Amino acid sequence: MEWQKDQYSISTDKSKLDVGMIHHFLYTTAYWAVGRPMDVVRKSIENSLCFGVYDGETQVGFARMVTDCATVGWMCDVFILPSHRGRGLGRWLVECILEHPDVSGLRRILLNTRDAHELYEKYGGFRSMRAPESWMEKFTETPFRRGKPPAVPKDSKLLG
Repeated sequence: MEWQKDQYSISTDKSKLDVGMIHHFLYTTAYWAVGRPMDVVRKSIENSLCFGVYDGETQVGFARMVTDCATVGWMCDVFILPSHRGRGLGRWLVECILEHPDVSGLRRILLNTRDAHELYEKYGGFRSMRAPESWMEKFTETPFRRGKPPAVPKDSKLLG
């Protein structure tokens, strides 16, 4: 699927994704994913419904939905590059994700955020869990970071 708004577009076409840029942002900047290795990023993309945000041909944002396409989904790895923030792209990205036919009929959509509660409440209709005490998680602390961050790949659109 594809959505268009002024010079920006959002696409679910995985062949358009700049995986080098996505990895670099997640590895170096995203508090929830700092140190995530490239092979983990690739595998997560392969097994998710992905949304790329583009300014022309240059990718400037990303999100993915982990879902069974029937009952439940988890929205994650949502970001807009800092140079494109403040233009409503995050709001638009959430709206596009929620209107996608594999997502719009889901009974429950989960997400985890440290600092964007108001955005998701206002534009996505999210709220705190009704009964968080009934939810459990198995969390394995994985020390991803092993040395300095990788350089941005030369073919990455993040450089230009």
